[in-house]
Amino acid sequence: MKIAGVVLAAGIGKRMNSSLPKVLHTLYGNSMLEHVLSPLFELKPHKIIVVAGKHIKEIKESIIQIKPPIPPLLKGGKGGLLRTQNSELIFVQQKEPRGTGNALLKAVPFLKGPKSTLIVVNGDTPLITRKTLSRFLAIHRKKRNVISLLSFVSQQPSSYGRVVRDERGDVAAIVENRDTTLSQKSISEVNSGVYAMEPDALPLLKDIDLNVSKGEYYLTDIIHIARKKGIKAGAYCIGSEDELIGINTQEELERARRLMKERIIKRWIKGGVSFVDKTSVFISSDVVIGKGTSVYPNVFIEGNTKVGRRCTIYPNVRIQNSIICDDSVIRDSSLIEDSIVKNRASVGPFAHIRPGSEIGPGAKIGNFVEVKKSLIGSGTKASHLTYIGDAKIGKSVNIGAGTITCNYDGYKKQVTTIEDNVFIGSDTQFIAPVKIGKGAYIAAGSTITKDVPSKALALSRVKQRNIKNWALKRKSKINNAEPEIMKKRKK
Repeated sequence: MKIAGVVLAAGIGKRMNSSLPKVLHTLYGNSMLEHVLSPLFELKPHKIIVVAGKHIKEIKESIIQIKPPIPPLLKGGKGGLLRTQNSELIFVQQKEPRGTGNALLKAVPFLKGPKSTLIVVNGDTPLITRKTLSRFLAIHRKKRNVISLLSFVSQQPSSYGRVVRDERGDVAAIVENRDTTLSQKSISEVNSGVYAMEPDALPLLKDIDLNVSKGEYYLTDIIHIARKKGIKAGAYCIGSEDELIGINTQEELERARRLMKERIIKRWIKGGVSFVDKTSVFISSDVVIGKGTSVYPNVFIEGNTKVGRRCTIYPNVRIQNSIICDDSVIRDSSLIEDSIVKNRASVGPFAHIRPGSEIGPGAKIGNFVEVKKSLIGSGTKASHLTYIGDAKIGKSVNIGAGTITCNYDGYKKQVTTIEDNVFIGSDTQFIAPVKIGKGAYIAAGSTITKDVPSKALALSRVKQRNIKNWALKRKSKINNAEPEIMKKRKK
């Protein structure tokens, strides 16, 4: 049987004390909602419905920009529909905050199609994994239940609805904390908010009564209703609190971040990555790191970055949405954004690789060098104090200190092309557009405004003039002026 998914993401999140919709708060590079959608997509459902509240437009726009491992989303369709490579993603609005039971009811009209097992999850449980969902779904199907609940044991159960069982140990009901009796308060098994439902369970949503004190329809009541009608239901305590924690406050969000960080670091340690101090490293959940790589303290690796094998990343480095290939070295206090660093290249210390750049194999970008939207050929060296913007630089080029590609003419960016084996002396300015031929030499202190032929020497300097005894004359002039200056000060 096929699978469909529903994410309940209509909560306002008042306790977050933030103008941002609750499910869009981020953990290690992705929003809570993205973290929930990822394992759902991995189950390969034919559709997923996100039920959102008054912030539906903002939530939908954020999901359009989802990055792998969530399959790419394509704009299109009607009624809030987006299409992924394998699934439909539909956004449905719950205009009034009428509780989780009402939210799921809003999704029912959009579940028409192939007969499917429905997986229901909350949008504020970002640590949930595909492994747990798959195991839960397998048990649900094996037991041939119409409705199943995923539960876990909590150290602080007052934050969750209690799972009440009968004398045989079967689930009888879920009771919210505010409605529990004195004896029920001692129950530590709680509701995760994850359900598996067969189509026959959906009509039960209309039987949920309004909770007068809250003015909401509790989805949790569906378990009691199912048992009352003789419909087979089960609850399976196979989750962990660390995985199924729900986020309602900034404190809970910070706890989830700590747990996610531990999960990410543990994953890469098992994969052969070495951390000098794992407590001071930030790695986004989408990052990939190769075996044998060493990461020093205070490193931030963000977005869709991929780091190869045997790389070394020194302290205070930030890498965002970039590819760092095998055996590369990223030295202290460097920033790399939306770029590629090829095998055996070296970047830094104190280097800035801006978006759209490619640093070739074995190339060296050194101290206080900035590269922007440029191609740096293999073996090329820019060791210090240089700006390279909108440039195409060939192989084995030596770029002296203080070199600048003057790429902006006041109207648009122009390209500097430097071919293989060029030697560039210190303090050189290239006034783009300009092309330097293979094997050419550029003398130190030159301003290059015209193309330089291959093998030529380009020299552009003002002729040097030495004035004899100038320093002695200057000193004598200053000495003669000092008495007059002192007289003026006394006045």
